Amino acid sequence: MLLRPILSRIQNNRRSANFSLLKNVGPSIASLADATSSKEKSQEKAYVISYLVNACGLSPEKAISASKKVHFDAPDKPDAVLNFLEKQGFSKTQVAELVRRQPRVLVSNPQKVLLPKIEVFLQLTGASEEEVFRTITVNPYILTRSVEHRLAPVYGYLKDIIGVGKVETLLRRGSWIFNIDLENRIMPNVDFLREIGVPQSCIEFSLFHCAEIFLPKYAKFKQIVEEVKHMGFATSKTTFILAIHARTGKSNLALWDRSYEVYSKWGWSKDDIHMAFIKHPNCMLLSEKKISAAMDFLINKVEQESRSVARCPQILFYNMERRIVPRCSVVHLLSLKGLVKKDWSLGSVLCPVEKDFIDKYVTKYTGKLPQLYDVYLSSKPGVVEA
Repeated sequence: MLLRPILSRIQNNRRSANFSLLKNVGPSIASLADATSSKEKSQEKAYVISYLVNACGLSPEKAISASKKVHFDAPDKPDAVLNFLEKQGFSKTQVAELVRRQPRVLVSNPQKVLLPKIEVFLQLTGASEEEVFRTITVNPYILTRSVEHRLAPVYGYLKDIIGVGKVETLLRRGSWIFNIDLENRIMPNVDFLREIGVPQSCIEFSLFHCAEIFLPKYAKFKQIVEEVKHMGFATSKTTFILAIHARTGKSNLALWDRSYEVYSKWGWSKDDIHMAFIKHPNCMLLSEKKISAAMDFLINKVEQESRSVARCPQILFYNMERRIVPRCSVVHLLSLKGLVKKDWSLGSVLCPVEKDFIDKYVTKYTGKLPQLYDVYLSSKPGVVEA
């Protein structure tokens, strides 16, 4: 078995400690003990911060934040880890980023904890050391997961569902799926999706693109899924998975609430928001800045109705400078000249590929408006006219 030689190297290294219970300690002694303890903790934290800055290359601000997640009062363990990472081939920049994201790696055992996981990555992904180092730098939490109880079982489970190639891609990406409990989260949640009729293609999509949806415990996951079903999503479509994703996790829910407020401010009704969400669930995960920039231009500059955006929410994902502004500027000018109807459709203007748009709205009317092509080009950044 591929993993057996590696797994056999993983040994339990537990240390037991006996603590005596102090009874009948007087207030003054207890206060002195508290003060001493507080002073020691303060000194330790200062030492950790200094080490993170001087040895690991973190900025003072990042070092202060990272110091809350790791404790040591001597350089032995962290020095051993840094030496190990350097010998493996991690760059100083990668080490700094890895430590910033997962400071506890500094107190790990290099040979018994870190090396087996790096070797597992190399063998399972078939990737180069450089690729593996980049992956671990982005997602160092994998270094804290058990090969035997987390990484290997998740790999085997995913391989049977989405295939070896995609699992290797997920490993190289540092996907969150390898941080999720297989037996208590992933498997029961996937089984529930199957029970309600979600097709295999959508399950594969969810595991490959939206692994975070499997983070909640089964009861919470079921509640989210039922909520999305009641909103009117078809379980047979990938939009169902995207909707679950939009309603999963504190950060996504916070974005949802803020997006709801922003859309309401721009004149969308509750039904408009629901319609847009059904069409493109990720529209509820856009930033306020991106939403407002598009809405301000479309409503105030080219005189589109607010609700027309809700009917075609995918346009909010297009690039403002390269697509929305130049195309809408051209068609708005055509409407002012009476060459196209004033209630032109955002979808028909913004969704076609570049060639089709130019043929339909620029080339077709250049004879009547010679400046039309210049208007289009001048609205696109980085375009120099010949």
